[in-house]
Amino acid sequence: MTAIAVATPHSLSFSLRLPSSLSRSSSFRQTGYLRASARRLVSNRVGNSSVITGEEASTSSFSQAQSSFNMADRTGSVKQQVASLVKSSLQATFPDLSDVEPQVAISAKFGDYQCNNAMGLWSKIKGSGTEFKNPNSVGQAIAKNLPPSEIIESTSVAGPGFVNINLSTNWISKRIKDMLVDGIQTWAPILSVKRAVVDFSSPNIAKEMHVGHLRSTIIGDTLARMFEFSDVDVLRRNHVGDWGTQFGMLIEYLFEQFPNWEDVGNQAIGDLQEFYKASKKRFDDDASFKERAQQAVVKLQGGEAKYRAAWKKICEISRSEFDLVYERLNVHLEEKGESFYNPYIPDTIKELTDKGLVEESEGARVIFLEGFNIPLIVVKKDGGYNYASTDLTALKYRLQMEQAEWIIYVTDVGQQQHFEMFFSAARKAGWLPPAEEKKFPRVSHVGFGLVLGSDGKRFRTRSSEIVRLVELLDEAKTRSKAELIQRLENNGTISDWTDEELEQTAEAVGYGAVKYADLKNNRLTNYVFSFDQMLKNQGNTAVYLEYAHARICSIVRRSNKDIETLKKTGTITLDHPDERVLARHLIQFAEVVEEACNNLLPNVLCEYLYNLSEIFNQFYTNCRVIDSPEETSRLLLCEATATVMRKCFELLGIKPVFKL
Repeated sequence: MTAIAVATPHSLSFSLRLPSSLSRSSSFRQTGYLRASARRLVSNRVGNSSVITGEEASTSSFSQAQSSFNMADRTGSVKQQVASLVKSSLQATFPDLSDVEPQVAISAKFGDYQCNNAMGLWSKIKGSGTEFKNPNSVGQAIAKNLPPSEIIESTSVAGPGFVNINLSTNWISKRIKDMLVDGIQTWAPILSVKRAVVDFSSPNIAKEMHVGHLRSTIIGDTLARMFEFSDVDVLRRNHVGDWGTQFGMLIEYLFEQFPNWEDVGNQAIGDLQEFYKASKKRFDDDASFKERAQQAVVKLQGGEAKYRAAWKKICEISRSEFDLVYERLNVHLEEKGESFYNPYIPDTIKELTDKGLVEESEGARVIFLEGFNIPLIVVKKDGGYNYASTDLTALKYRLQMEQAEWIIYVTDVGQQQHFEMFFSAARKAGWLPPAEEKKFPRVSHVGFGLVLGSDGKRFRTRSSEIVRLVELLDEAKTRSKAELIQRLENNGTISDWTDEELEQTAEAVGYGAVKYADLKNNRLTNYVFSFDQMLKNQGNTAVYLEYAHARICSIVRRSNKDIETLKKTGTITLDHPDERVLARHLIQFAEVVEEACNNLLPNVLCEYLYNLSEIFNQFYTNCRVIDSPEETSRLLLCEATATVMRKCFELLGIKPVFKL
């Protein structure tokens, strides 16, 4: 055993005892950020890799990628830059009120942005002998004291001190031009977190992945992508259920049905879902089998070789099934299941006990928490561990060993109380700061609603079975391909497409339609799963957005201009109102990603993307592009729109198509 003590981000000290096979040297902590980042870069290049290990990429990959772009060169979102200017004004106007933060929002009517600090400041200084007479005079002073900047063109003050800020049109043009030259990574927002764990998907070994896992996988992957784009080191964790009482049942049934299971191999189990059902029925119907299964759990957890080998085989078969889903979704995860944390649970329980948090109650060991009617059970009556034991241990490991500042759990809303309780226990143990302080390290439960069928009930097949996700995704691709072929045949262009193009486009559109139909909704709401709705080419669907992107690419192609040369030599002018509206929406991309990250709401990005396509349509309707006097400028606006759309697609885990 090796003991490691590490200071957490808020200066609490812990000690974990690791089995010698799992001990980490100090070099792990020094290279952790680089390795994780390199791992992400390699997985992005591979494309279809589903589950990867931490050692598959070297730090050299990360260094090579960094050489092409220095993240330190970012200036932050436009909103962040405006807020910085407002902050300087507030400090100059009210030097005694150092804790005042700028309140800056997008303005829909009177300017590009609006500072809303005046009312709050007036309530603080009113009656204190201040020189200001009312909120409007406060707003006037804030506007006057804004430092000179190429960003702001003009200001005005309305009503009770609202400071309307108009951006410089020349600066907007320059910002877009710079992005086209230097890449959209320069528009990545600057977040306050540096390392995060996103715990998502997390199916149970030997059970079929269902639509709940689909939601968790899609939402979790998008959150991870947005944080990674923002230069956050993201640990993508698949906390699979690979350790529990069900394995005694499965192993004993395997031994009973196939005494020579090692020789038979995977064929002994066959369809894992059917194998699970059969073993569960045997467990429920036969008391003798149930007793043997319970003994098998003890032997498994005791490390008996025969039982460990069977457990590994069942896990291996399950993973191959999960990978079929992850490959189609182009999602990569690093598996650290329940079994990984099991060796550390005793030390966690001991620490909580030593701190006086664990009490005996009706034969179990529990933690009583303020605000909850039931205690958090950490050791069951039979001495076994449960979800709370594992989750508390995993949290401690992530805080101390992995130095995570924000741990995000993506599960259905039905698990909300469990997370609230174990978060509360962690705070009681001193592992986390009080929730009201909103400091790091931080934990968040990202809950999501149900996927419903057309009958308004939980989405299932006609035979009331759980929908197999592989079959669901394959059907989306099949339907997408059929509709694409029908349309191409109708307009006489089917001969322009190769079989490979049809296949790849159908896959991108079909899988993208499933993802977008989920992500465009506020995650807390239920939504109805409908292929007909999600594959429509009109309205707020992935298909419509793919068409919009392909159309823009077609405009650029039809111009017969070298867009790469235009990026370097051309200029952008925003003389037409619709040109400026489009340009302003483009430069707000970074703050939309920032908002989606901070509030853990992928639908914010979907709304931005859909609005971008609508705003572009308005621009294209009123502003002729090809063969117009403004052709170069407008082609660059087209290219900028396509670039931002492609990044949105990437963050949503959707492959863009370039012709439809």
